[in-house]
Amino acid sequence: MTFENGWTISVQFGYGNYCSNRNHPDGWYASKDVEYFSCPDAEIAIWDSFGEHYNFGHDTVKDYCSTDEVAEWITKVSHPEFGSTK
Repeated sequence: MTFENGWTISVQFGYGNYCSNRNHPDGWYASKDVEYFSCPDAEIAIWDSFGEHYNFGHDTVKDYCSTDEVAEWITKVSHPEFGSTK
């Protein structure tokens, strides 16, 4: 999701991502009718319009974010002044 301020947030919760589905037994071949397509948490990554990734202090990917935390980050990133104190 890219916002008017030029920042993008990626939210992923599939096999191989840093979430509860990371090691799902169906892996890349999960059918669309399995519980795999929902997850209690997700990984996020954020970058600016130049492709420079936001650093969460230890990495450029924030792992195992709760749904509330994902919503909070979407709100933060969408703010016009996000990253101005970067």
